[in-house]
Amino acid sequence: MQHQNKIAIALALAFASSLSCGSAAAADSGPADGCAPGSAAKGLGERFVDTYGDYLKWNGDPAPAPDADPSYRKDLQAPPLSSPPYPFSTWPIGGTETIGYDNQYYGALMDSLYCGPHGKAWKESRVTVYGWINPSFNVSTSHSRFNFATGTGGNYPAAYGYEPNQVQLDQVALYVERTPDVVQKDHNDWGFRIAGLYGSDYKYTFSKGLLSDQYTKHGRRYGFDPVMMYAEWYTPFVAEGMNVRAGRYISIPDIEAQLAPNNYTFTHSLLYTVDPYTKEGVVATIKLSRNWTVQGELSIGNDIAYWEKDERRATPAACVAYTTDSADDHIYACLNGAHPVLGNNGKFGWNNLQHKVISWYHKFNDKLHMSTEAYRMTQDGTPNVNDPAGQALLSARYGNLTYGAPSGAQCGPDAGPTCQSREWAFVNYIGYQFGPRDDVTLRTDILDDTTGQRTGFKTRYYEVGLGWQHWIGKAITLRPEIRWEHARDVDAYDNPSATPGAGQRTQTMFAMDAIIHF
Repeated sequence: MQHQNKIAIALALAFASSLSCGSAAAADSGPADGCAPGSAAKGLGERFVDTYGDYLKWNGDPAPAPDADPSYRKDLQAPPLSSPPYPFSTWPIGGTETIGYDNQYYGALMDSLYCGPHGKAWKESRVTVYGWINPSFNVSTSHSRFNFATGTGGNYPAAYGYEPNQVQLDQVALYVERTPDVVQKDHNDWGFRIAGLYGSDYKYTFSKGLLSDQYTKHGRRYGFDPVMMYAEWYTPFVAEGMNVRAGRYISIPDIEAQLAPNNYTFTHSLLYTVDPYTKEGVVATIKLSRNWTVQGELSIGNDIAYWEKDERRATPAACVAYTTDSADDHIYACLNGAHPVLGNNGKFGWNNLQHKVISWYHKFNDKLHMSTEAYRMTQDGTPNVNDPAGQALLSARYGNLTYGAPSGAQCGPDAGPTCQSREWAFVNYIGYQFGPRDDVTLRTDILDDTTGQRTGFKTRYYEVGLGWQHWIGKAITLRPEIRWEHARDVDAYDNPSATPGAGQRTQTMFAMDAIIHF
């Protein structure tokens, strides 16, 4: 509880500090350039209502001339995609701001502040406050409730709408951040982010020891997680730029991310459902040239709080990214895992996944592109639940947790008390943009839970999903979708007791969420 109090106090102080930023500057700084005459005389609430109305009416910005676009360095490739409607404009790379491109984001709240009496000071500070409210619903051929004790049932392993035929609040998110200016090349800069998330999606972000009792002790459907708390330092004087991030951040590989606006669709791929989520550590990103970027990371492991001494392990990661001169192709490969000298031998622990992953992004033309990812994950020394001694090992380690504890592997009665747990996965997204506010996405997905350790079922899963992303102006995102999935070997869906023959092998779901940005 002491750690929880410290976190809550830190978040409150950071938010209060950011809100006082504008008033700490000169009282007559005035509104930022481009605001309507007389805007500073209105109250914040009135300005916000007016600004939100303008956001709702947005129908696409005119494309700037390439030599006059301030959003990226002119010695680099132009951003390959348009955001909106897509969740990103440059190909994703984790653990860093995209070096050479403007990464600052804000919504109607900040525009309202910019047009207030201290607007210039706000804008010059680069501190922004923004967030969103993200409700959803789904209609599914599954009907059972998700079983927090077994980790099975309902729509699972479909994520995020794991409870079938429900209306739910997925996320209420608040960000306070300062992004370093990584476009310029003449001075060092700094940044930070503090982000909190409340909703059902905390299931996919919490770390053991960091407010984790909400899930592991109480099995709460809704909870709060301080999903990101990090500082950054950027220097343009190392190669073509280097960014160093330290704190708690989203795990560096993957096309997808936990936060709703960072994804093509509302629900997530099976691949993403079972891989690492967050880390505490340090990651350095160096842009060697317009084509090559390298990353080195040292963390304490996946989804672990620093003070969890029995679980933390010094864990290295190394990544390399290559982008073609046209930016039509981008390849991003990472090795995330064991190094005995550092203290991580790849043995079973809380999400101690040894993760080898590669992503490939390809742009066919201005309307059509593809994002593809594949990985293999392993853990050595995983308790074998088909062996009585293995079951005893698992109970001795995590038997004090009521919900959400790591599962054992299903390696067969002759494998001994421990074995290597294994899984591999593949996902492909094809995105087609047919307007400044609209795109459709086709997702095909395979997850082979070879030893049943990640989902509770030893089977191969297949999934196909079709989604439409529509923006109402640039204020609200609607994402209806339909997905079909199949477990090849067992009745993995709608099976809360994980009992053979108790569920079904195929599931169809219609789902939709809304992201109300502010």
